[in-house]
Amino acid sequence: MAVNLLDFDLEGLAAFCESLGEKRFRATQLFRWVHQKGASQFDDMSDLAKSLRDKLRGHAEVRALPVITQHISADGTIKWLFDVGNGDAVETVFIPESDRGTLCISSQAGCAVGCRFCSTGHQGFSRNLKTWEILAQLWFAEHFLRSHLGVSDRVISNVVMMGMGEPLQNYAALVPALKAMLDDHGYGLSRRRVTVSTSGVVPMMDRLGEDCPVALAVSLHAPEDSLRDNLVPLNRKYPLKELMEACRRYLAHAPRDFITFEYCMLDGVNDHPAHAKLLLQLVKESGVPCKFNLIPFNPFPASGLLRSSNNAVQAFARILVDGGLVTTIRKTRGDDIDAACGQLAGDVKDRTNVGTRISKQRTVMLQQVRDFETRGNDGMRND
Repeated sequence: MAVNLLDFDLEGLAAFCESLGEKRFRATQLFRWVHQKGASQFDDMSDLAKSLRDKLRGHAEVRALPVITQHISADGTIKWLFDVGNGDAVETVFIPESDRGTLCISSQAGCAVGCRFCSTGHQGFSRNLKTWEILAQLWFAEHFLRSHLGVSDRVISNVVMMGMGEPLQNYAALVPALKAMLDDHGYGLSRRRVTVSTSGVVPMMDRLGEDCPVALAVSLHAPEDSLRDNLVPLNRKYPLKELMEACRRYLAHAPRDFITFEYCMLDGVNDHPAHAKLLLQLVKESGVPCKFNLIPFNPFPASGLLRSSNNAVQAFARILVDGGLVTTIRKTRGDDIDAACGQLAGDVKDRTNVGTRISKQRTVMLQQVRDFETRGNDGMRND
């Protein structure tokens, strides 16, 4: 069976070339052809020896993911639905801005974390993507966009692992993909411009810091454990104290001197001024340099949740800013094609009985919201 060359970082490709009896430098040539030039046919790789091209035809291929649909938003955002086989499909989004082009990449078919406000989480989980399936999203998007825009220079300057799935629960496939993105013979992206978003898989945060430190975004969404347990179920395994300690450890290796905390604004759930004050307390006690990115919730029927009002979001942001925290409010992009944050759903065969689990979480969460409003700002849970 032919090996897909998109499955390798440069070191992996060098080992593969050696297995064919070729020198390691051939891997660098091949890597450049595949990633920098977007070549998928070995006959197009003109500076490779014919003997090597013959070997590659017998043992390897460069295979993209089939595109099921492509949608272009009025604001220029592009969303692709890719077929990853066996009835599963994942979504990838390109977000153009005046000073950058950002690609949001999926790491799993579905997601097993089951965050209350995330459309992907409500869909359930099918499987981890392979390295080539992660990297193929970037490979296709970069070379499609060059052709689409009529340019030869690199279009994608930033990658965010914020699509479908929890990247750190697919660690073995993630890291080689990240290394290919960063490699100067591949896409040459800066570590500061590649971001892994996690809901808080603490042991893997530590490993990422050692193996391939890139920018880190943490999906926080609540200032205390009882609320976060229900918004982000992974919090029951890795509560806020452990998560914040892991953030502090990560900064020793990170390319940036702060952690980005993502905070989805949910009407009447986590957007009260008391929540903002608890966030200030959490950050002060943890000592983690950070900035907050407030995300307007993108409603979908199964969530039972509503977007916070603009006034509530602005008031929440003012409390954080007045408390000394850098705070931004994310501009919603791609709403008209369901490409905004939290809307990616793809099409996966759920193996996790997610509907039953989330319906139970919803009942408990709503009760805890009422309890929070009753008791007011009495501080954070200490258990």
